[in-house]
Amino acid sequence: MNKILVANRGEIALRIMRSCREMGIKTVAVYSEADRNAPFVKYADEAVCIGPPPSNQSYLLGDKIIEISKQLGVDGIHPGYGFLSENASFAAAVKKAGLVFIGPSSEAMNIMGDKLSAKAAAKKYKIPMVPGSDGAITSVVEGKKIASLTGFPLLIKASAGGGGKGMRIVERIEEFEEQMKLAVNEATSAFGNGAVFIERYVAGPRHIEIQILGDSHGNIVYLFERECSIQRRHQKVIEEAPSSVLTPEIRKAMGECAVNVGKACNYEGAGTVEFLLDENKNFYFLEMNTRLQVEHPVTEMITGIDLVKEQIKVARGERLSFTQADLKIHGHSLEVRVYAEDPCNNFLPDIGKLVTYRRPQGLGVRVDDGFEEGMDIPIYYDPMISKLITFGKDREEAISRMIRAIDDYKITGVETTLSFCKFVLKHKAFTSGYFDTHFIKDHFSPEMLSTENEDEAIVAALFGAKLMTEKQVSSKVENKESVESRSKWKANRLN
Repeated sequence: MNKILVANRGEIALRIMRSCREMGIKTVAVYSEADRNAPFVKYADEAVCIGPPPSNQSYLLGDKIIEISKQLGVDGIHPGYGFLSENASFAAAVKKAGLVFIGPSSEAMNIMGDKLSAKAAAKKYKIPMVPGSDGAITSVVEGKKIASLTGFPLLIKASAGGGGKGMRIVERIEEFEEQMKLAVNEATSAFGNGAVFIERYVAGPRHIEIQILGDSHGNIVYLFERECSIQRRHQKVIEEAPSSVLTPEIRKAMGECAVNVGKACNYEGAGTVEFLLDENKNFYFLEMNTRLQVEHPVTEMITGIDLVKEQIKVARGERLSFTQADLKIHGHSLEVRVYAEDPCNNFLPDIGKLVTYRRPQGLGVRVDDGFEEGMDIPIYYDPMISKLITFGKDREEAISRMIRAIDDYKITGVETTLSFCKFVLKHKAFTSGYFDTHFIKDHFSPEMLSTENEDEAIVAALFGAKLMTEKQVSSKVENKESVESRSKWKANRLN
C-alpha cells in the first residue's frame, strides 16, 4: 500500500496522515471549500477540493471520493470517524472499485450498525444484555405490554444511529405513547429509519468501552477499556484509560465479551464494543462502533500501540504482530475534547475566529488538532477544536498534568469547554472515581463555573494588586536609597 486517501477532515485527517508518513505511505486529502487552508490539506502529499462546505456536498460524496482515488492511483481509503466511516454501502463500493477500505467489511458494518441485529449477533455468545424487547417495537400497544414487563423507568431507543438521537426516558406508562412517537419521529428524521426498541433504564450507569483489533486471519485481541462517563447530550467530553473502577476480573470478563462480539461478525480492523456498568458492577452490552473512536489516543498512550498503523497493517492482510498475553497497561491517560461551545449557555456552539491559539506543551502532553491561530471554526461541522491528551505514571499524575495543560492552553475569540473540563477534573466526584453518566445533572450548573471564574479573577486581581504594592514600595525604597546615595556622593566630592 503506497498511497492512501483520507476521506475526512480536521484533526483526525491530520492524525492519520502522520502515521502514514511514518510508514512511508503517501497521502491524499480531499477537502471542502471551507477547509481550503486547513493544516491537514497542507500536510498531505496531494489535495483535491471535493465541493462546497456542506458535508452532503463534499465529505459525504462517496462516489466522487472513489473516482478521485482511482484517478490518483490510490491503494486504500481511510475514512477516519464520522462522515462515511460506518457507511456499509461506501465500504462495499470501495471494494468493488478494486480499492482497499481501511476498516471492517460492509457485512460486519451492517450487522453492528443496527443495534437490534448487533444484539442478536451478541446473544449467540451469551453476552449480558440489558432487559428489554428482543426486536423493534411496531406498535404502541405492543410497546406498552413489553414496557409493563420490563418495568419503569425505561428507555426507548432508535435502532439506527447514535449520539442520543431517538432516545427517550419513560418514567410512567402514561407517558409511553407520547415518548414513543417522539422517538420514532426523531429517529426517522435523523437516520431515515424509525425502528425503536425498549431497554430497562440502568440507574447510575457508567459508560465503559473496550477497544478491539482483529485481522483477516481470525485473530482478535482487546486493548483494555476506556471510561467515557463524563458526557453532555449523551456525547462524551472526557475519557480516560484505564477505568478507575474495574477490577482485573471484570476487565478480563468485559474484554473477552468484546472479543466475542467481534467474532460474531468476523471483525477486521479497529473497533469498539460499548458496555453499561451498573452501580453493582454488572455490565451489559450496549453497541459496537465499527470504526476508530475519537478517544482512541488514551488507548494508544497506555499500550504504546499506534491504532492507525495497525488498521493499515490489517488492511494489507498482515497478521496481528502481538497476542493478548503481550498486551499490558502502562500508566494512565486522560483526554478532554476541546469544543467551541459555551458551557455556561447549555454547551451551545460558539463559532468564531481563533484570535489566540497556543497549544500546551511538556512531558506527557499530546494535542491532536486541526486548527491554527487566526482560523475560523466552520459552522458546517462538529465544533471540536482539538483533543487534549495527557499521560502519567498513575491517575493522579495524569489528572494534575491535564489541569496544568488546560491552564497552559490559550484560546481566545471563542468560548470553549476547557473551563468545564477543569471543573470536572477538580471535582471530588471525579477525583474519587465515584461518578457516572449523570455527572452534569448531579454536580454541574453554569453558576458554579461562573463563580469559579470570578474567584480566579479575584485571586488574580489581588495578586496583581500585591505585586503593584510591592513594586511601589520597592520603588520608594530605591528612590530613597538613590537620594541618600547622591547626597553621600556630593558630600564626599565637597570633602
